[in-house]
Amino acid sequence: MNILVTGGAGFIASHIVDAFIEAGHNVVIIDNLSTGREENINPKARFYLKDIREDLSLIFEEHKFDVVNHHAAQIDVRRSVNDPIYDANVNIIGTLNLLQNCVKYKVKKFMFASTGGAVYGEQDYFPADENHKQQPLSPYGISKLAVEKYLYFYKEVHGLRYTILRYANIYGPRQNPLGEAGVVCIFLDKILAGDQPIINGNGEQTRDYVFVKDVVKANLLTLNEEESQIYNVGTGIETSVNKLFELINENFDYRIKEVHGPAKPGEQMRSVITSDKLYKKFGWKPSTSLKDGLKETIEYYKKISVNK
Repeated sequence: MNILVTGGAGFIASHIVDAFIEAGHNVVIIDNLSTGREENINPKARFYLKDIREDLSLIFEEHKFDVVNHHAAQIDVRRSVNDPIYDANVNIIGTLNLLQNCVKYKVKKFMFASTGGAVYGEQDYFPADENHKQQPLSPYGISKLAVEKYLYFYKEVHGLRYTILRYANIYGPRQNPLGEAGVVCIFLDKILAGDQPIINGNGEQTRDYVFVKDVVKANLLTLNEEESQIYNVGTGIETSVNKLFELINENFDYRIKEVHGPAKPGEQMRSVITSDKLYKKFGWKPSTSLKDGLKETIEYYKKISVNK
């Protein structure tokens, strides 16, 4: 298949590109490198240094894509709160630009990276399934949910099939502590630089941490699906930030001090999703424990910090 992966130089999508190429697909990457890195780009992919808001018609015309796998996004929640217009411009207008090209150039399917935590907001029950009401608390979550609604429209009106993957908190190698700030990466960046990581608030807030390689498998499994569906992609396991910090500590020869700072205003206390639907349809379940995933991630960051 001919597949366009947006954000393919970034953390999650670069791993997806690698897997698609290994599976024998032809892959094109569009990335503006605002948070992605050139060293993440698979040399077997065709790369375009482009923003998703730019004119992409020549790229679509040349490559005749079967599938668009859309991961390029503004994902900084705090930036979305401070500048919701910028957030909507990238996440909504940029996606609409892709969708219009999909219709014009007869793309068969659109795969969209959505968010479990931000779309559901404060949960009414735990873990949240795909039918949980969506009550996003940030412009970022609102923009992701808006795209989900647009995808339904494009399917009904234009026949464009879709798969929406609502991710839990993804961690793993290649995560960028500046642009795609996951707490695992932020902690490791501080520790390896000799700085003190800070735990926000009392550290009892929980998240569902899923390893990037398990997320890649979900993308591979749903690539050929004919139906248009929404799937959660998570572990269904809640882990507090304090517990996460403890697990990270186990991977170092010295004890990293636990220091707490002020709580972040408006931060969700609990977030966890169930992936039962994905398991029942495809047999997907996370194969990497948090302990093993952290070990692999920490080894990666230790290696690149030595080479800096």
